[in-house]
Amino acid sequence: MQPFDTKNYVDNLNRHYETYFGVKGKRLTLQQGPPNKLHKDFFILEFPHNDRHQMFCYCTVGMSVDRLDDNLIELVVYSPKSDKLLVELLTVCTSYHRNGLPLNLHHTVNIGQPWLDNSKCDHGFISLPYLDGEKLEIFNYGEQEIHCYWFIPITKKERDFKIEKGYEALEQLFEDNQFDYLNPKRDSLV
Repeated sequence: MQPFDTKNYVDNLNRHYETYFGVKGKRLTLQQGPPNKLHKDFFILEFPHNDRHQMFCYCTVGMSVDRLDDNLIELVVYSPKSDKLLVELLTVCTSYHRNGLPLNLHHTVNIGQPWLDNSKCDHGFISLPYLDGEKLEIFNYGEQEIHCYWFIPITKKERDFKIEKGYEALEQLFEDNQFDYLNPKRDSLV
């Protein structure tokens, strides 16, 4: 078996995001925590407002680098402002994905703190990137298909609702209420 070329993977994924958003992303890394929990080539890209979105976009690069299972995902989270907390949020998710149980589509995550400011949203839901579609979601690397999913900050009540009623009911709740995913001060929809 040929060794996995991690540098090529992260370079191509970086290019995938920058081509999609049409601007250069800023490379960010969390400067604390044990470095051996993440791949050495892992980083977060921060994208400012651009022609696609009038918001900040944070994307993992290397979350699933060198994985050999079917949990080949990267995450994207949106924000109304630039905030280093989102680098921490995605780094913690990446560490969990690499060292705990792997994350995937429709999973929920306990963030353990507000995603921004004093938000009631202290959990996350991994969803299809409905705002962007497959042009962002699908990253082909060799024979592998990696999915770039949307990390949606949610409340504990919304997480509990998803566990009880299923992910489709949660997504329908979001759609019916046209929820403001960029508002850190939003109330729970449940």
